[in-house]
Amino acid sequence: MAIARSAGTEIIRSVLVEDVNSTAQILIVGIAHHVYTVLSVTAHAIALNADTDFVYMYLVGYDAKGGTSGQDIYLFQQDMSVAQTYVWNDKFSFNGNEPTDFSGPLSTAAMQDAIADQAQATAQVLTIRAEHASDAIDVTCTFIDQNNA
Repeated sequence: MAIARSAGTEIIRSVLVEDVNSTAQILIVGIAHHVYTVLSVTAHAIALNADTDFVYMYLVGYDAKGGTSGQDIYLFQQDMSVAQTYVWNDKFSFNGNEPTDFSGPLSTAAMQDAIADQAQATAQVLTIRAEHASDAIDVTCTFIDQNNA
């Protein structure tokens, strides 16, 4: 049975990714008028170029301080050892699309509303990557997708 994705729905989703290396790997691609709540991300180091290579997770999205599109906003940087599992379960939410551009920093209710309205066609993207091209990190991401379209 297909999952209902119409306006007003809220569904739990997950993504599983094998062998993440230094090439940015998308976990969530935002859709206009959706809100994503990340519940958990796990990273398990299968192989590393060097012990304590890092895994990084970040949003590519709108910087409300600078009023700038497409900025890398880092959520965590974790050093890893082979066979180590890192569990990040601090919940947070982000909008599917960027707002109509405004000159930062965020300082008014109208600017705050612009962020919530997601009126720009530019998706915000949750991304993960490792430090080195020969790193191999398996990743799981569990999230809630709220469709407010």
